[in-house]
Amino acid sequence: MNTAILLLIVAIAAPFLALASGAIHPRLVPHVSLVATAAAAVVTIWSFWQPDSTYSTTWISVYDLNFYFTLDGLARLYALLATGIGFLVVAYASRYLPLHLHHQHRPESDQTRFYFFLLLFMAAMVGLVMAQDLILIFLFWDLTAIASFFLIGYDQQEEESRGAAMMALMVTGITAVLVLIGAMLLHREYGTWSLPEIIAHGDLVGMTKWGLLLIAIGALAKSAQVPMHFWLPRAMAAPTPVSAYLHSAAMVAAGVFLIGRFYPLMQQVDWLLDLFLFIGFASMLVGGIIALTRNVLKHILAYSTISQYGYVVFMFGMGGEYGIKGASFYVLAHAIVKSALFLTAGAVSEATGKKNLADIGGLGRKMPWLAAGSGMAASGLVALPLTIGFFKDELFFARATELGQPYILMDVLGASLTFAYIFRFWTHLFLGREITSPAPISRWLVWPVVVLGIITVVGGIWPEPFTSVASSAASISANKVADIHVHYTFDPIPENLMAIATWVCGLTIYWTRKRWWRAATGVAHLGERVGPAHWYYRGLWGLNALSDRVHDIEVRDLRSRVVSILVPAGALVAIAVLVTPNSNSFEIGAFGQHDFALIIMIVAAVVSGFVVMLLRDHLRLAIGLSCVGYSLAGVYAFMGAPNVTLVAIVVETMTSLFLIGMLVLMPSSILRFETQAKVDKRTMPRDAIIATVAGLLVFFVSWGALSRTSLNTEVIDSQTALTEAVHAKNVVTAILADFRGFDTMGEITVIAITSIGVISLLRSGRLR
Repeated sequence: MNTAILLLIVAIAAPFLALASGAIHPRLVPHVSLVATAAAAVVTIWSFWQPDSTYSTTWISVYDLNFYFTLDGLARLYALLATGIGFLVVAYASRYLPLHLHHQHRPESDQTRFYFFLLLFMAAMVGLVMAQDLILIFLFWDLTAIASFFLIGYDQQEEESRGAAMMALMVTGITAVLVLIGAMLLHREYGTWSLPEIIAHGDLVGMTKWGLLLIAIGALAKSAQVPMHFWLPRAMAAPTPVSAYLHSAAMVAAGVFLIGRFYPLMQQVDWLLDLFLFIGFASMLVGGIIALTRNVLKHILAYSTISQYGYVVFMFGMGGEYGIKGASFYVLAHAIVKSALFLTAGAVSEATGKKNLADIGGLGRKMPWLAAGSGMAASGLVALPLTIGFFKDELFFARATELGQPYILMDVLGASLTFAYIFRFWTHLFLGREITSPAPISRWLVWPVVVLGIITVVGGIWPEPFTSVASSAASISANKVADIHVHYTFDPIPENLMAIATWVCGLTIYWTRKRWWRAATGVAHLGERVGPAHWYYRGLWGLNALSDRVHDIEVRDLRSRVVSILVPAGALVAIAVLVTPNSNSFEIGAFGQHDFALIIMIVAAVVSGFVVMLLRDHLRLAIGLSCVGYSLAGVYAFMGAPNVTLVAIVVETMTSLFLIGMLVLMPSSILRFETQAKVDKRTMPRDAIIATVAGLLVFFVSWGALSRTSLNTEVIDSQTALTEAVHAKNVVTAILADFRGFDTMGEITVIAITSIGVISLLRSGRLR
C-alpha cells in the first residue's frame, strides 16, 4: 500500500487505540499512557522513515473530490514536528497527568479522554499537512480546531478552561469558514479542488487574490497573530502538555503551514506580502513587549510564541530565497526549543507549586538536569552559537541585509526583545538565591526537556539533518529547489554583526527594565482595555443578549417559535434573490387543455389551505389539513408520479387517523378552552405580513427553480442508470429510498449521540 495513506491510517488508528485500551477494563486505565506513548512513537518513526509518495483516489466523482494526499518535503517537516514533539509530550504527560488529576481530585479514567484528543490532534495534523485537495485541507483544518477545543478545555470543571476553549474555538472556528470560502473561490476560478493543479496553472485569475486573502486570514488566526492573538494566552489554562504541544509545535504551526502550502500563489500578490510584513512585525512587537511584563510562566511563553510566529510571518512577507528558507527553518527550530521551555514551566510548577516568576528562583542547584536542558533550549531561542537557533536568526538576518536598513532595524529589535524576555525567564528560574525549595519530581518530567535541549545543541553543531528537512519544505513553498546551507564564520559579515547587536541590545533591555517597566505595563494594560480581547467579550455579550431576546420571543407560543425560524430564513432567501442575476429566471409556460385537471387540484389545495386558517373546531381542522394533503397527492398523480401519490395518500391517511385519535383521547375541556380562546387582534397584521412575505419568497424561489432547468444532467443520468441496481421501478422511488436511508442514518446517529451523553451523565453521577 502507498506510504502516504499508510501513514495517515497509522496516525488515525493511534487515538482510537488509546481510547479502546482505556475502555476495555478499568484496570487498564493507568496503562493508557503506555499505549499512547507507543502509538505516538510508531507514528513518529513512520513519518521519519517513509519516502515521499502520493496517493489519490476518487471520493465523489460528481464534484471532482478526491482523497489526494502527498508526503512531500513540506508535509514531512510538519508531520515530524507533530509526531516527534508529540511523542515527547505524551511521554512527559504519562507522569504529569496523574499528578494533575490528583491535585484536582479527579478519577484516573479522565486520562483516556486526554490521550484520545491529543493523538486525534496529531492525526489531524498529519492529514492536514499531506492533504492536496482543498476540501480535505478544510476538513482536517476544522478537525484540529475541534480536537484543540477539547484539549484546551480539558479541565472542564473550571470556568477559566471552558472560557479559554470556547474563545479558541470561536476565533479559529469562525476563521475556518473563511478558509472554506477561499477554497470555494479558488475552485470557482480554476474548476478543480486539486491544489497542485491550481499552482501548476501559474497565473492568478479572477477572484483568486481574494480567496488567498481569506485563506491567509484563517492561517494568521490559527497562528495567533495580531490582532487575533488574544486567544493564545488564555489557552494557557490548559494542562502544560497541551500548551507544550499545541502552542509551540502543532496548532499554531498549522497556521504558518497553510501559508507555506499556498505560498506559490500568495507570493504573486504584492499587497498580501505587505500584509504579512505588517502583521508579522506587529506580532513581534506586541508579543515581545507583553512577554517582558508577564509573571505567569506559561503566559511569558505564550506571548513569546505570538512574537516568534510573527518572525515566521514576517519572513514570508519579506519573501525571496532567504525569506522562504528562513521561515521553514525557523518553524523547525522554534518547535524544538519552545516545547522544552513549556515542559520546563510545567516541571517547575509541579516541583514548587508556584506559577509566577517572582515566586521562584535559584532552582539550578537542586534541579541541575532541568536547568541544563532548559538552558540549552533557551540558548537556542535567543540564537546563541552552537545551537540550532543561531542559524534560524542567521537566515532571518541574511534576508534583511538584502532588503536594506529598515528591515535590519526591525529584525534586530524583534530579536533583542526575544533575548530580553527569555534571559529574564531562565535566569529568574535557575539562578540567584533560592526562593522556594523544590520537591522531588519524576525523571519523566525532566528527560524530555533534556532530550530537546540536546537536540538544540546537536542542531547547532551538526545542522545538516535539520537543514535537509527544512530545504525540502522550503522547496515546496518556493515552488523551486531551495537548498539551505548554513555554517559558522568569524568574519565581520552583516549577519554576525546583527547577532552581536541583538545580544547587546537584549542585555541592555533587561538591565534597564526599571526605566521602561511602567511604560511597557501601560501598553499591555491599554491592550487589555481597548484591544481585540475587549471587543471579543463585548461581541460575546451582545450575541448572548440577542440570544436571550430571541429566546424570550420563541418560548411564548408555537407561532412565535415558527416566526423566529421563518423570518431569518426568509431574509436570507430574499438577499439571495436580490443579489442573484435574474434575467430569464422567471418564465411562464404554455397553458393547454391537458392542464385543467392539474389546475383544479392545485386550486383545491390552495382553497383547503385558506379554509384551514378560518376553522376553529379541532376535528374540522384535522379534516381540512387532510384535504390539503389529498389535493397535493392529486397534483402528483397528474404530474405522472403514481408512486409518490400512493406514498402521499398513505401518509395523509395515517396522519389524519393519528390526529383524530389524539383528539378522542384528549380531555374535552382542554379542546373547548382552546376553541373558545380569543385571537390577539394586535398580532394579526404582523402575522399576515410575515405569512405573505414568506409565501411570496417561496413562490418566487420555486418559480425560478422551475424556470431554469439545470444544464448539467450528469447527476440525473447517473441516478437513472443506477435505478435498476437498487431494484427500483423508476428513479423517483430510488431517490426516495436513498434519502429515507440517509434520514434513518441521521436519526440513528442522533439517538446514539444522545445515548452517549446520557450514559456519561449517569456515570458521572449528575443524573442520580
